[in-house]
Amino acid sequence: MTLQKILPFAHNLLAKALKNGGIAVDATMGNGNDTLRLAELVGRRGHVYAFDIQAQALTQTKERLQTAGLLERTSLYLQGHETVSSVIPPAHHGHVQAAIFNLGYLPGSDKSIVTTPHTTLAAIEQLLHLLSPTGIIILVIYHGHDGGKVERDMLLPFVAQLPQRDFHVLQYQFLNQQNNAPFIIAIERK
Repeated sequence: MTLQKILPFAHNLLAKALKNGGIAVDATMGNGNDTLRLAELVGRRGHVYAFDIQAQALTQTKERLQTAGLLERTSLYLQGHETVSSVIPPAHHGHVQAAIFNLGYLPGSDKSIVTTPHTTLAAIEQLLHLLSPTGIIILVIYHGHDGGKVERDMLLPFVAQLPQRDFHVLQYQFLNQQNNAPFIIAIERK
């Protein structure tokens, strides 16, 4: 397949935006895959801030990072991503090169615990101010569940109205897929 699938495309965007020594955010830690990838990309001098509201996510992510020897490059927070600007030190404001959200629920856990449009929008609004020039926010939108549809329907109009002079907004989606396949919104600061 010549076209990249959704998650490899997201990781490719992260790799292009994030430099060695950079600052990154995993807004939805989940099982730690994105946190681990970000920790690899930032290198020894960089740092990753990762958020989740479930202890299971923090435990799995911490184990994954310890196994890879990358825990010292990260700060893991058992709290919502809507607290991002109060957690990231002021010295890193305006220097976040990449942030990623995998919206929905933690695979293999309680599917009633999902990301919500209000906290996600609050986190995005904060991250827009924390981004460095050419910094990127990636939203992987899983909309195959009721909460996902609501979140999608609130996020799309919000990102569509972002000022063109300040941001590029991309939607990457396979249109002929069944079962509400996930898609990506990428927001790049100019």
